[in-house]
Amino acid sequence: MSATRLRTLVLLAAGVTAVTWWVMRMVVGRGAAIPPDVPRLVVAVELVIAGVVLAMGWAVRQYQRGKHPTLDPVRAARTAVLAKASCYTGALLTGWYGGQALSLLTDADVPGNPTRATAAGIAVLGAVALAVVGLVVEHWCRIPPPGADEPTLAGASEPDPSAG
Repeated sequence: MSATRLRTLVLLAAGVTAVTWWVMRMVVGRGAAIPPDVPRLVVAVELVIAGVVLAMGWAVRQYQRGKHPTLDPVRAARTAVLAKASCYTGALLTGWYGGQALSLLTDADVPGNPTRATAAGIAVLGAVALAVVGLVVEHWCRIPPPGADEPTLAGASEPDPSAG
């Protein structure tokens, strides 16, 4: 599995923002109602998921530093996959709520839109936090390349360099 690139996430978020803004402008232009406020629960869920991913990643990091004696390889792999999913989910949600915020701010003179835009902006911050945590945990889950100086884990024996 290759590392997620920040550029990919930024482009994804920007693309989803543009599409969301365009769709909302089209829908509102045709007289349809704008979406309701973003529930506060959205931000709470984003932050809880980020916290869970961070806790799981911390266990992997501690193992790689030799501070945690055992770690199930399947758990480490699942943590890496969850971190990658968090990166992309955070980028998609950033775009979704960012597009809503932009659309609402372009009609800021409509009563209620500034409040809705603020709620969407706060959801954007939670989504960015989710993506950043995903990137950090994905970095923690990297395995050193073969032959690199790997930290010696507690209880592991060093190979004898003179043995041939």
